Amino acid sequence: MTKSELIIRLAEKNPHLYQRDVERIVSTVFDEVSTALSRGDRVELRGFGAFSVKNRDSRTGRNPRTGETVFVARKSVPFFKVGKDLRIRLNTPQG
Repeated sequence: MTKSELIIRLAEKNPHLYQRDVERIVSTVFDEVSTALSRGDRVELRGFGAFSVKNRDSRTGRNPRTGETVFVARKSVPFFKVGKDLRIRLNTPQG
């Protein structure tokens, strides 16, 4: 599902809201999650999961095309850990 598909679906389920307001809400939530992660904070949505940042140390890598050794700098990457309720929901057979 893309961001625009999410906005459309939320707008359909909430006909009392204008689509532009739903778009603003979704964008604000995403912006706040991004801002918190950039500060190094953890964002937890109960029943859904938690977003955090993991730091990967610098290392020596290999260019797969040429086989040449390359230096890979230290970097931070977003990480998502699924919540218990969502994991159960995904693994329950639908019938």
